[in-house]
Amino acid sequence: MSVEKKIAKAFNLEGDSWMKHTNPWSIWTRFATLPFIVLAVWSRVWIGWYCLIPIAILIIWLFINPTLFPKPKDLNNWGSKSVLGEKFWSERKQNPVPSHHHTPVKILTLLQTLGGIALIVGLWKLDLVFTISGTITVYLSKMWFLDRMVWLFEEMKEAK
Repeated sequence: MSVEKKIAKAFNLEGDSWMKHTNPWSIWTRFATLPFIVLAVWSRVWIGWYCLIPIAILIIWLFINPTLFPKPKDLNNWGSKSVLGEKFWSERKQNPVPSHHHTPVKILTLLQTLGGIALIVGLWKLDLVFTISGTITVYLSKMWFLDRMVWLFEEMKEAK
C-alpha cells in the first residue's frame, strides 16, 4: 500500500468518500486551514497551553472535512479534478499512472515536506522568517502538485 493510500485511509477517503471530497467547498475550506493552524500554534505566546484547544479543533476539522460535504453536482472544475487525480495517484500500484508524472510528483512531495519542516522549525522557534517561508513553500508546492494531479486526471480519464 502506498504512503498516499495510507494517508487517504487515515482521512477516511475510501470509496464514496472521495466523491464527497471533490466538492469545491471541501477542497478550498481544507486548503485554507493552514494559516489558522499556524496562528493557533503561534498563539501559545499569548494564551499558553490554551492554544491546544484551537489546534485540536483544526486537526479534527482536517479529518472530518473530506467527508463533511455532499457530492458535487458537477466535477468539471479544477479542484474536483485535482482530488480525482490524487485518487488515481494513491491507487497507482493497482492502476498504473503514466510514468512521466512520477518524478515531478516526487519532487513536489519533497518540496512540500521541506516546506513543512521549515514551517515546523519556524513555529517551534517562533521564527517569523522560517514560518512564513515554510508556509509559502508548502502552499506553492501543494498548488503545483494539485495542478499536476489535474493533468494526471485528464490523462487517466481519457485512458479509461
